[in-house]
Amino acid sequence: MHYSDVIRINGYLTIAIGIAMLPCLAVDMIQGQQSASVFGISSGLAVLLGMLVVLATDNRKSHDLGIREAFLLTTCTWSYLPLVGALPFMIGAPDVGLTDAYFEAVSGMTTTGSTVFERIESLPQSTLLWRGILQWLGGLGIVVVAMIFLPVLGLGGMQFFRSEGFDTLGKILPRAPDIARALLGTYILLTVLCWLSYRILGMSTLDATVVSMSTLSTGGFANSDASFAAFSGPLEYVSSVFMLLASMPFIRFVQLSHGDTKPLFQDVQVRTYLRWTGYSIAAVVIWRLIHESTGFWTVLRETTFNMVTLFSGTGYASADVVSWGSFPITVILAVGLIGGCTASTGCSIKIFRWLVVIEAIKAQIRRIQAPHAVVKPKLGAKPIEEDVFNSVIAFFALFIVTMGLLIVGLDLTGLHISTSITAAWTSIANVGPAYGPEVSSSGALTSFPTMAKWLMIFGMLAGRLEILTVFVLFTPTFWRL
Repeated sequence: MHYSDVIRINGYLTIAIGIAMLPCLAVDMIQGQQSASVFGISSGLAVLLGMLVVLATDNRKSHDLGIREAFLLTTCTWSYLPLVGALPFMIGAPDVGLTDAYFEAVSGMTTTGSTVFERIESLPQSTLLWRGILQWLGGLGIVVVAMIFLPVLGLGGMQFFRSEGFDTLGKILPRAPDIARALLGTYILLTVLCWLSYRILGMSTLDATVVSMSTLSTGGFANSDASFAAFSGPLEYVSSVFMLLASMPFIRFVQLSHGDTKPLFQDVQVRTYLRWTGYSIAAVVIWRLIHESTGFWTVLRETTFNMVTLFSGTGYASADVVSWGSFPITVILAVGLIGGCTASTGCSIKIFRWLVVIEAIKAQIRRIQAPHAVVKPKLGAKPIEEDVFNSVIAFFALFIVTMGLLIVGLDLTGLHISTSITAAWTSIANVGPAYGPEVSSSGALTSFPTMAKWLMIFGMLAGRLEILTVFVLFTPTFWRL
């Protein structure tokens, strides 16, 4: 195990996080805010720490990044970088302790969107911007930046790419750095288009900047306690479109930019995702029209936005979905556990795994009906290999067990059982909102016990890292030379 390579890469990423704080420092300086020193100190500390780490490991020989180093790097990066990202929260707000600051940063970088901050609109604009930057980096930026750094350091990158749970889905570019740059360019382009759309429809510059970053990262941080309720109307439809795009395989957009349209429209994940999203919206719209007196267009707009935001794992809210009734809440919990497509910024279980399980069940039913038939489950036109099926089943089993243990652990901290269930659901699926008596009217989790917050932190990290990436580190064989 080449620990120095893992440490050095995290040193470079620490420097990158420090540099990413500079726009927030510029906002404070332009506005003449006394809090400018917060981001100045935080950025300086991050850059200094990163440089010291790089210098301390720079005399070590670089090696190709093996699969074990890749898994260790992935887990260490996502656990450690939020600690650096939490510096402005701790330095700028003396009443925010390590737990709350780290929770907010982990929620941001894992694109979960849960928050422990209340009266968000009263926070300095630089802090609001930093919350958006954290989510944008977590959505795809950190992965791509690391991919670009690896060749510079003389390290291989494709293992890291695989360990992040990305599937290149018929890559059209020959090398990992090329893929990384293409994905980053797509990510930036979609973010800019989203920003322009929000600005044209009336959002302020700050709101458009933060919300566009959290939209494309499917993160869900907003600039007020009201979340997206302040932007009802056409903005809900526009946001729904970009959340859907962010939940689709980014590599398909790269292929589309090269003039190849077939992969996007023939992708079974994309077709299934759009179809299931439509089904969930239609089911809830019909329920609400039967049980409410609200007008059709209002019901359609509110339902479309809130179902898309929860299906994609973004976690915005523009309405009180709890008041819709038991059936819509059941649908919401279900779609939150489905998630977006592989190779997107979406989290949760993802469409690909659900399709593998469904096809495997269908194949097993056919075998029961015709015991002597040779049945091979397929995804689209391609057969599903046994190792893929085994890994998916292992993921499902570990996901369910982890979520169950989180529910029990959260319940033992004193939370109401409904709160424990939704808090475990929202953390491990990286969805964002939780529902229950301990959740404030603004959706903040401020009153949660400290232990409950740490359990949710573990759940957010495990969910973002696809469960197995974390738990493999706890196996003795992983550490054997």
